[in-house]
Amino acid sequence: MRFVLYNIRYGTGDKACRMPWSRMLRRTHRNLNEMIVFLRSLDPDIVGLVEVDSGSYRSGRKNQAQQMAEALGHYHSYRSKYAEQAWYGHVPLLAKQGNAFLARNTIQNERFHYFTRGMKRLVIELELDDVVVYLVHLALTFRTRHHQLSDLYALLRKAKKPHIVAGDFNAMWGQDELRLFCAATHLLNADSNSIPTFPSWAPKRQLDFILHSPGVEVNRFWVPQVTYSDHLPLVLDFSL
Repeated sequence: MRFVLYNIRYGTGDKACRMPWSRMLRRTHRNLNEMIVFLRSLDPDIVGLVEVDSGSYRSGRKNQAQQMAEALGHYHSYRSKYAEQAWYGHVPLLAKQGNAFLARNTIQNERFHYFTRGMKRLVIELELDDVVVYLVHLALTFRTRHHQLSDLYALLRKAKKPHIVAGDFNAMWGQDELRLFCAATHLLNADSNSIPTFPSWAPKRQLDFILHSPGVEVNRFWVPQVTYSDHLPLVLDFSL
């Protein structure tokens, strides 16, 4: 099977500028179409998308996950990354920001979990016939990230199938920051060479990870050097 992880930055493009947040307000139609062509060329079975616009003015009031799923012939699962009770989850633009899965095969089950701390709290659990995939986007602050990793550890203890944990971990120290978490969960890093993924135009930091349980065998892993977002995508071919 082929799994792709991609922080798509709401489809707003790659380059930074003097006012970084201003670029986040761009309309996304052209860039999203380029991403779709790129993903179609990879022919993935599962796609984990971080930073998806579900229908703000940027995306022309359309859910980007649904658009991409329809173009690929996949099912999709989307949820806002903010807890429902949080005030910022009701701000017009923020309310349309979330994460999503695209899946070629029928989704057997999906669950939405929330960390106890942080602004971005969502964990999507996608269960397919033989594997479970968890998608995360961790906090920017070190202390909050480690509270979230503790919550994630508790969640993974319930997993009964081979599983993959993927997402933007915002790990400023790279793999070293996840060493204890991986030891506790027995997860392995698919990226054995610690390839940096951010920023896409001059990668220096390894922020994005695909971690997997011992029951998942890595056949091939690579990081395509494309600049449709400020993050690079990760591609994992695996078997069980």
